[in-house]
Amino acid sequence: MDFNSCQHLKQNIAKVIIGKEESIELLLVALLSGGHVLIEDVPGVGKTLLAKSLARSIGGTFKRVQFTPDLLPADITGFNVFNQQTGRFDFQAGPVDTHILLADEINRTVPRTQSSLLESMEEHQVTVDGVTKELPQPFFVMATQNPIELEGTFPLPEAQLDRFLLKISLGYPDPNQEIEIMERFREADPLESLEPVLEPNLVCELQEKRKHIHVSQPVKKYVADIVHATRNNSQLQYGASPRGSLGLMRAAQSFAALRGRDFVLPDDIKHLVQPVLAHRLILCDREKLKGGDSSGILREIVQRTPVPTHE
Repeated sequence: MDFNSCQHLKQNIAKVIIGKEESIELLLVALLSGGHVLIEDVPGVGKTLLAKSLARSIGGTFKRVQFTPDLLPADITGFNVFNQQTGRFDFQAGPVDTHILLADEINRTVPRTQSSLLESMEEHQVTVDGVTKELPQPFFVMATQNPIELEGTFPLPEAQLDRFLLKISLGYPDPNQEIEIMERFREADPLESLEPVLEPNLVCELQEKRKHIHVSQPVKKYVADIVHATRNNSQLQYGASPRGSLGLMRAAQSFAALRGRDFVLPDDIKHLVQPVLAHRLILCDREKLKGGDSSGILREIVQRTPVPTHE
């Protein structure tokens, strides 16, 4: 089993999702790393279609939850129901009992319900009434939030933002891509005919194999230098945590694997710094008042951080 199958996976998803090669690649980076993705974008750019295409392509199950203010934690994790015939409680699995979970507009529900996903995302399990149940493997969360409608929303707490390996945006297609979308979807939905190119157990094998991609000491130091610089920046109240440095290393391993290498380059780190770290940084109050941007600060940090010159 090699990582060439990931290229087939990428090409298969591209049969449905047009012109978003980089976003698809980042999605696969998160999947191989065993992480999760937060997509912040306007409605109608294909977020749900992307999640469904991924689920079909790996032959996995897919569930979608529309987050609303009245959603309860049990609506996510599942609950026990008393069975009068047997005199026992039966567990009714929640939507987390799936391979690919689309948490749609996750910032529209209350923090208590948002946090019900934490155990599932981190431990790949749920605990209901003191009983712990394992989730299917692989378990992958794609959460979305709409940046243009903030009324009645509950911003994700930092603890949950930190659980997302990557934060990405799909963006609008260009005019040529828009025409191709109209042509491709004119008579039929290509998702309906999409065939799997992998199986869930093979995805798990690739996740294990990703762990053996070599990361040299200079590259590890490069990651550590960038992360530590975020903690010692006067524009930031809080920098990235050790989860951030681990996430950056794992994402770089996956990225290298997708590019056909068995080792990580400093350029892999540079490519992934923004989607892995930017959402983990908290601006100081002064920067917030000035309308500061964590992405811009991160770019400056990367420019100032010496790059290893050899593997």
